[in-house]
Amino acid sequence: MNDRLHEQLAWQIGDVSITRLVEVVLDAPVNSLFPDNRVEELAKYFSWLKPDFINDAGNMNLSIHAFLIKAGGLKMIVDTCAGNNKDLPLFPEWNRMNNPFLENMTRLGFAPETIDRVMCTHMHFDHVGWNTVQMNGKWVPTFPNARYLYAKDEWEFWKDHEDPYGANTIEHALLPVVDAGLVDLIEADHQVCEEISLIPTPGHTPGHVSVLIRSRGEEAVITGDMFHHPLQMAHPEWIDMADTSSKVAEKTRRDFMTRFGNQPSLVLGTHFATPTGGHIVGDAAGYRFKT
Repeated sequence: MNDRLHEQLAWQIGDVSITRLVEVVLDAPVNSLFPDNRVEELAKYFSWLKPDFINDAGNMNLSIHAFLIKAGGLKMIVDTCAGNNKDLPLFPEWNRMNNPFLENMTRLGFAPETIDRVMCTHMHFDHVGWNTVQMNGKWVPTFPNARYLYAKDEWEFWKDHEDPYGANTIEHALLPVVDAGLVDLIEADHQVCEEISLIPTPGHTPGHVSVLIRSRGEEAVITGDMFHHPLQMAHPEWIDMADTSSKVAEKTRRDFMTRFGNQPSLVLGTHFATPTGGHIVGDAAGYRFKT
């Protein structure tokens, strides 16, 4: 995989800074996420999908990363990736991983003990993994001074459902934080601080949220897995195997593009490979991602 995909990226939205921290990058066939489709169906979009999002092998470039946000005196991490030492036999790239994620966070000025808020757009294993670390055989909160924000609808769904990926996500990454008394159950339109709020974007999971940043007349939005890949802007109807409700997810994608398309809003994809940020552009032919 091209080292460029690991580049450190940062954006400034008014007074708010956003920094991408990559855990791993993936080279994945299109039908690994969209089982009914093939890369050949995207040929007319290659002018904007290649080389950043579709590589020379015809596979998707994907990035698993967190966003580190500084807003005033608040430090926040959005989506905590897969984490170290997690048993993920279905996903060899992440199984029992030993990644310098926390060391890299600290180098960027976000040492774990300085984090004030942890916000996960949803509760799939690759978005909550670093919620906890293993210590003396137990899973304990990674960010001991933070409030972990759990969207109520998301938590209500997953606390009673089996993990579809065999990742023991509830036991290893979610419940230890609840047991430590660090969780706030919040609404899907929660206001985190003056510059940061949530917007409900259900479908990928029932309580999925995206993160809206507004400061000094500028705006950015972190998608979470409402979009796994920019190709879904051209084909919002494609069935994403990880969505809990395909119909709801498609409507959410279409509504999101109507709201943020042809606007100055910076869109930051949670799994979008480098350059990760761009703008949604729409015309009579449909939508595309412009970087």
